[in-house]
Amino acid sequence: MAFMVKHMVGGQLKNLTGELGVEKPEGEKSEAAAQGMTQEEFEQYQQQLVEEKMERDASFAQKKAERATVRTHFREKYRLPKNELDETQIQQAGDDVELPTELAKMIAEDNQEEEKKQSIIGQLSNIQNVDLDQLKDKAQATLEDLKQSAEKCTMM
Repeated sequence: MAFMVKHMVGGQLKNLTGELGVEKPEGEKSEAAAQGMTQEEFEQYQQQLVEEKMERDASFAQKKAERATVRTHFREKYRLPKNELDETQIQQAGDDVELPTELAKMIAEDNQEEEKKQSIIGQLSNIQNVDLDQLKDKAQATLEDLKQSAEKCTMM
């Protein structure tokens, strides 16, 4: 029984201490040699990893800023309160963030649709049972009648 307790506790105790007292034999390979590279190749590899990480981080920051730009645009469009986090993300990206081209096209189309809706004809189209073509024809006929009556007027 004592053997079992010593075996269970002793093994766990060695794991906890991490075998600090045990030193590596000098015959073990370095990290570079373990991967089958020379020290110079290993340093180049590490430098390449660092550069790739920096590129990924820059790309990620750019995408975050683009998303923040989109959110900012919609907040302005719908008159929602501004978010400080979005503004800081845009500033961190260097203020050279633009809307993606596809989104810019969608926004331009939305703006055109809103302009049409805000015009008088757009407002009339929202009213049910209104024939816009018939209204246009009547308006043109009225203008022509006014022109003809103005020509016939002797006072003018």
